[in-house]
Amino acid sequence: MTETPSKVVVEADGGSRGNPGPAAYGAVLKDAATGEVLAEDGTAIGTASNNVAEYRGLIAGLLLAAEHAPGAVVEARLDSKLVVEQMSGRWKIKHPDMQVLAREAGAAAPRGTTYTWVPRAENAHADRLANEALDGERDGVTVHGIDAEPADSLIEEVEESPRKTTPPARGWGGEGESTTVVIVRHGVTKHTSAKRFSGGLGGDNPPLSDEGREQIRAAGDWLAPLAARVDAIVSSPVRRTRESADLLSDLLGGVEVSDEPGFAEMEFGHWDGLTFAEVAEQHGDELSTWLGSLDVAPTGGESFTVVQQRVLAARDRLVAEHAGRTVVVTSHVTPIKTLVADALQAPLDAVFRMELSPASVSVITYHADGRASLRLFNALPPARDAFASSAW
Repeated sequence: MTETPSKVVVEADGGSRGNPGPAAYGAVLKDAATGEVLAEDGTAIGTASNNVAEYRGLIAGLLLAAEHAPGAVVEARLDSKLVVEQMSGRWKIKHPDMQVLAREAGAAAPRGTTYTWVPRAENAHADRLANEALDGERDGVTVHGIDAEPADSLIEEVEESPRKTTPPARGWGGEGESTTVVIVRHGVTKHTSAKRFSGGLGGDNPPLSDEGREQIRAAGDWLAPLAARVDAIVSSPVRRTRESADLLSDLLGGVEVSDEPGFAEMEFGHWDGLTFAEVAEQHGDELSTWLGSLDVAPTGGESFTVVQQRVLAARDRLVAEHAGRTVVVTSHVTPIKTLVADALQAPLDAVFRMELSPASVSVITYHADGRASLRLFNALPPARDAFASSAW
């Protein structure tokens, strides 16, 4: 693993075939000194305008920088004069959708980020990624460089986890044994595909779509070599996660599934089922307050700190009950990001700087001395060749 660079370049683009029409973005993270590609993202976003896709590309690139080059100075390069001038503060942002996206980009950008316009020919890499996503040839993040050490098989990861250490320091006990938790985000639903707020049991509670079920089957196939080591599957009781857990159980040899309410998604109250833009339009003041505080909840919903408390309490119960074993957990974006932030000993607001794909896999090993080690496979399992070795 190479050293994290002190300065990085984000190249971002987005496009729509129809404006509005089928849209996608591309984002590239590079070491500014060497030009080495550290990570790429090409993702389709459904029906959108060119400007929305361009902003989405910028946001994706800034999130790549936050995840793979934390602390680095960022220069963002785009061939969109509109986005560059608006993010630089030289042009006013009049359209409500653009205001929301600009705020989201600003929240993802580290202090001191600069924005540079480049000719389209100099942005060909990001443009290619966007077109590949539109053509269905790629979907999600590929990591190179600093975080791209070959991912050994998950079986090797589990086997290498120490089994006996010093007495517990953070409360997960287990008589000195380490516990490995393999966390799978549910597959897509109608709300996931439409990028709508979708909470726990208090909302619409949609089922997996056909695409979502295929994503989980692919994840199950990817995890199959681990089947003999899986002690249990623990699921959020929300429909899409329970369906994911049941599918995984079938693919892992009928492992018993139980529910843990603490791993349910954040409740979004009266935002449930709305897009970010719709929430901004209908509940703009409430949204701004929520984005500015981890202690504020949407009306009828939960705050991030409340979710953190119940998720970590559920984690402690899980590790105590399955000490020294391997457990698969099916959960949601907010609880998984909360667990990852805790494992990294990062502040809770780190959840705003993470990207988590549907059916992605995160592996956390809780050691008896209070340490937690983390392994992320943040891509859809069908694209696992981007991060998994032939050991599978």
